Amino acid sequence: MVQNSFCNYKHFCFASSKLYELLVGTLPVCHHVSIAEMESHAEDIDFEEERKLRHDVMAHVHTFAHCCPTAAPIIHLGAMSCYVGDNTDLIALRDGFNILLSKLARVIDRLANFAEEYADLPTLGFTHFQPAQLTTVGKRACLWLQELVMDVRNLERARDDLCFRGVKGTTGTQASFLQLFQGDHDKVEELDKMVTEMAGFKKAYLVTGQTYSHEVDIHCLARLASLGASVHKICTDIRLLANLKEIEEPFEKEQIGSSAMPYKRNPMRAERCCGLARHLIALVGDPLQTDSVQWPESTLDDSANRRISLPESFLTADIILSTLQNITEGLVVYPKVIERHIRHELPFMATENIIMAIVKAGGNRQECHEKIRVLSQEAAAVVKQEGGDNDLLARIQRDPYFAPILGQLDALLDPKTFIGRAPQQVKTFLAEEVRPLLEPYKANMDVKVELVL
Repeated sequence: MVQNSFCNYKHFCFASSKLYELLVGTLPVCHHVSIAEMESHAEDIDFEEERKLRHDVMAHVHTFAHCCPTAAPIIHLGAMSCYVGDNTDLIALRDGFNILLSKLARVIDRLANFAEEYADLPTLGFTHFQPAQLTTVGKRACLWLQELVMDVRNLERARDDLCFRGVKGTTGTQASFLQLFQGDHDKVEELDKMVTEMAGFKKAYLVTGQTYSHEVDIHCLARLASLGASVHKICTDIRLLANLKEIEEPFEKEQIGSSAMPYKRNPMRAERCCGLARHLIALVGDPLQTDSVQWPESTLDDSANRRISLPESFLTADIILSTLQNITEGLVVYPKVIERHIRHELPFMATENIIMAIVKAGGNRQECHEKIRVLSQEAAAVVKQEGGDNDLLARIQRDPYFAPILGQLDALLDPKTFIGRAPQQVKTFLAEEVRPLLEPYKANMDVKVELVL
């Protein structure tokens, strides 16, 4: 990262010198040759200089000047450390978002394929992690997708909101550049615009202090923290479903789940995502604190913190997304286990349908409700106190009261009649929100992830 910062710095140096030449036209003739000289030494680096000077930017200035003696008199002319550091940080933030967005798009693509495949496979829904009305495996995956779709929009917005610090000088007033251009305000503005465009930004912040506002860092890391929250929720769901043996993350043939219990298949990928996601969420506290304690135009206690918190947030998000892609590319579903769990709970859930059928057959709603209440409590006692199976259906079949609807019981207990419009919702959501969102990232969809964990 230091090397990238150094290279970006040197490119700024000769880019600015070239612009001085274009705009001022007053540099000595010898400096006309210095542009090519700087370009030819753009990759020469000596990190030992920083150890000696204890100032990163001036170490780079000295090294670059040593490599480019002709250019030495104009290197860093009118500039200051934040011209290098802050502008480079903004480039790194922008490029970091682009890397993460491609990875996030791949995760969404894999999860969308999974949702489509299992769009109509009934499964128990859980509220309070207690059995609830049925949903489908694909519909649940769409709940995960919905959060990730929001994260794509959040990251795109954070990236697109970034501006360049540009050419602003020591305290943001551009005084040094105004002096260089002999009081010509138009040339200062033109220089700011040209440097901004050369860095690939559409606009620069119109006002800054010595640094760009660290509110920008808050916005960026808050979006990454939000992504961390989404991933934590998804992977927590996968861990809970793995406990039920309904869904599992990939598990290699020779993989070991536990050093003590050889039968175990611990969801270590999902666990790792959750652990890293908590770290990612916590990192947003750094820019919040840093921004809150900045003094009038700046104070240098921001630097050491930002050099850790900014790259660490992006690196953490990067490995989380790589791991999540690996998970979503190999999710395993066990339909027979899911079916068994449904059979265990469905008789209770079907009671309202049975009441409706009895009423349609001429029965009394209140009378039927009481009958089913008593039978349900008896069946629940068998399940909870005796550890037996749910025998509510057998009790209903034995009770003469329900004779008029016995022929309808199979249809009334068909799991697909309990999933509502879940399959249709999956189809519509994927077609209208997910697939269009992925269009800008199609060129990067074929990248696979092999984890060495």
